[in-house]
Amino acid sequence: MSAFNGLSLEGRTALVTGAASGIGRATALLLAQSGAAVVVNHLGRAPEAQSVVDQITAGGCKAWAVEADVSSSKDVVRMLAQLAQMPGLGPIDVLVNNAGIIQEKPFLETTDEDWARMLSVDLGSVFVMCRALLPGMVARGHGVVVNIASDLGVLGRAGFAPYCAAKAGVIGLTRSLAREFAPAIRVNAIAPGPVETAMLSPDSMSAETLALELDIPQRRFAHPEEIAATALFLASDLSRFYCGQVLGPNGGSVMP
Repeated sequence: MSAFNGLSLEGRTALVTGAASGIGRATALLLAQSGAAVVVNHLGRAPEAQSVVDQITAGGCKAWAVEADVSSSKDVVRMLAQLAQMPGLGPIDVLVNNAGIIQEKPFLETTDEDWARMLSVDLGSVFVMCRALLPGMVARGHGVVVNIASDLGVLGRAGFAPYCAAKAGVIGLTRSLAREFAPAIRVNAIAPGPVETAMLSPDSMSAETLALELDIPQRRFAHPEEIAATALFLASDLSRFYCGQVLGPNGGSVMP
């Protein structure tokens, strides 16, 4: 058996969607610390994205910030054309589909617009980005895709029907793509439990829901860096026999 290259991502380029904050930011920083050049995608958060780029380049790695609505095929085509013009930026070897939104709302009050927006951002963006980048990976004969799902895509949660449906869809899409593009391209997912981000705050969730999120064996929220560590593992050669898997850094919320 050939030797593993460990967690080093030297010589690889990663694109992380929704990387201006939270899990995406932590993932971009950690992949860079492991040697990857990183494309920091954002939507309307240029200062935060540039801050991530500045932190990466200060550490001696390459990084670029690029704005795009990754749920829009047209905008993703524009983004990739823009990236193709950036000096020193090579082909994307690692795609981390992290961009997402959440909304707490009773099902019977959920509108068509609520449903369409959640499915478009949380599931549609994964479809759009994979469809855009997989052809290049196929042509080069290698690549890694890491999709960020959620433990709620497995558990379900009252008041979060569109979100749960979208994240369950991410898991299903991950497994389908893993079967279709193996062995050259590895596609896996992460289904985090509660994470300490703006998406999990009194501004976005009720006190009752936040209490439910804390009712797990670990009795705390994860730090974004703990989810990023799982993304690094899946992006690295240490996970080269993982295919269509859903890893759960969830504090015990799901025990399959």
